Formats: sequence, structure tokens, C-alpha cells
Amino acid sequence: MNTTELAATAHAMVANRRGILAADESTSTIGKRFNTIKLESTEENRRLYREMLFTAPEASQYISGVILYDETIRQKTKDGTPFPAYLSKNKMIPGIKVDTGAKPLAGFPGETITEGHDGLRERMAEYYKLGARFAKWRAVIDIGSGIPTAYASIAYAAALARYATLCQEASIVPIVEPEVLMDGGHTIERCEEVTNTVLDRVFSHLFAARVYLEGMILKPNMVIAGKKCAQQASPEQVAEATLRTLKHQVPCAVPGIAFLSGGQSPTQATLHLSLMNASGSLPWALTFSYGRALQEDALGIWGGKSTAFAAGQQALAVRAKLNSLAAGGTYKPSMEKSAA
Repeated sequence: MNTTELAATAHAMVANRRGILAADESTSTIGKRFNTIKLESTEENRRLYREMLFTAPEASQYISGVILYDETIRQKTKDGTPFPAYLSKNKMIPGIKVDTGAKPLAGFPGETITEGHDGLRERMAEYYKLGARFAKWRAVIDIGSGIPTAYASIAYAAALARYATLCQEASIVPIVEPEVLMDGGHTIERCEEVTNTVLDRVFSHLFAARVYLEGMILKPNMVIAGKKCAQQASPEQVAEATLRTLKHQVPCAVPGIAFLSGGQSPTQATLHLSLMNASGSLPWALTFSYGRALQEDALGIWGGKSTAFAAGQQALAVRAKLNSLAAGGTYKPSMEKSAA
């Protein structure tokens, strides 16, 4: 473990109000996204789409790193430059998704466990050679009747800690992503309760596994009511509940927290982030690690058409700039129209 390199990379990932572009959709997931624009999900179309995102002018001003998929980290720009090399040259740190997805947790209906530990040490070594300097592992926690159970929360906390130690052994910064889903009908109060429990168990296992906290990034959900909840919280309530939870659970040694959007609209995710950063001094950097919330406009505008390539890039740059402003606490919804 190279703690100096780990700390330097982790701090760079959240510095200067820049955030992380999550472009690690699996082949099946990006296929669903392409279906919305009636584009066939071929390897070349996937490569072209990622090139559109990565080579967007001004992207590096607002994006510090990019999470890649196994296929993507092996692909190249049209001029033959490997994507990781292109990103590094343009001051965006290459990262890699290493989990293999959530599977049903045996004996616990409605709950899942993320898999992918088998062969992970060897994959980490290969990904480092390919240029990856950070990784991502997502644990999915649903809220429902009687769930999450204590056993499930311990299981996914232990899985995250094991993944994080293998990352750091390879001098790769782990993004630790415990996501409490917002799909149900739960209240914001229930989400806060569950998120507190989840983060408490995750950090207990990280401590026990001797994870170097200065060389990791946390990627949590925001504390928010479920989509089906009749009583939706205000943006101010979301910001307050999320900060209250983080202050209770996240050690100051962690360099930064890069939120997932978790199904929020692009404007919701941006506003919530801005309100948190506008609240005053915080012990960690708060920034973004968005996928759909950064890509949605760009994908729709591009639509697979070569004539709309530059317009798609501009849409990504606009969304990234607005989130950079949010990372500084200065974003206002009124900026949406003028930024377009």
C-alpha cells in the first residue's frame, strides 16, 4: 500500500469543486439507455458515446475523474489513444467499476448482496496497469417492511470493507458506495434512520479492516423520502437531514464525499448539493459522482447522430459546470436557463 499516492489521489478527486463522472454502466444498462434514443447498443456505438463524453471541451474544468466499465477501460479514442491515457493527459483520473452487481441474499427475501470478490486482487493489479487509480463498489440497500435486516447490513458492510482493503493494497483509491434506495414509499425520517445505521456499520467494518481513511472516498445517497412517499421533503430538509447524518457518522479523516444522484432529477441533485455546501464550513469536501444526472441531457441531445456530437458535449459541459457551482454552494435553479 502506497499511502502517499492514495491520499494524493483521493484529495485530487474532490478538490477545486470538481466531481466525478460515473460512466460505468454495464452493457445491459447502457443498452436500456440507448433504447430511449432508438440506438443499437453495439460496441462501436458504446465507444463513440463514451468518447463524446470524455472529449467534451472544458470537461476537465469540472470533472476530476471518470468511472469506467471493464469494456470501456480497454477502448480508445478514434485517433487510437486509450481512454485512460486520454483522461490522464487531460487531468481527469481514470477509475473502474469492479463489482459484478447485486444478487439476492440467500435466506433474506427482498435483500441483496453485491458480488465480485473472486479474483479481485488480480483484477486490481491489471486495472492499475491499464491506468485506473480509483475503483467503485456499490452496495444496494432497499427500505421496506422489515428490511434492511441487521444481518444484511453487516454483510454488505463487510463486503465493502474487504473490497476497500484490496483496492488500497493495489494503491487504488476505493470509492465506498452504500446506496440506500429511494424507490419505496418511506419517509425522509425513515431514510435518515436507515442511512445512519448503514454508515455506522460500514465505518465500523472499515476500521476493523484497517482501511486507510485518508485514501478513500465515500459515495452515499442523500437522505430523501422515497419516490412513492406522499409527503416529499423540501430541498432544505433534504440538505439538513443529509448533513446531520454525515456529521454523525463520517470521520473527518475522509477527504471527501461524492454523492450519487440515486434517481433524483439533474436539477434536484444539483440543488441539494449546493444547499449543503452553502451551509458553512464542513470537515470534508462535498461534491458529485453522478451518472444519469450528468449524462441525461447529453444523451438525449446527441441521440446517436454525428451532427449532434458537439451539441451533446456542450450539454455535458453545462451540467458539469452547474454541479461544480453546487460544489461551491453557489448554484441557483435560476441558472438553468442561462447556462443552456
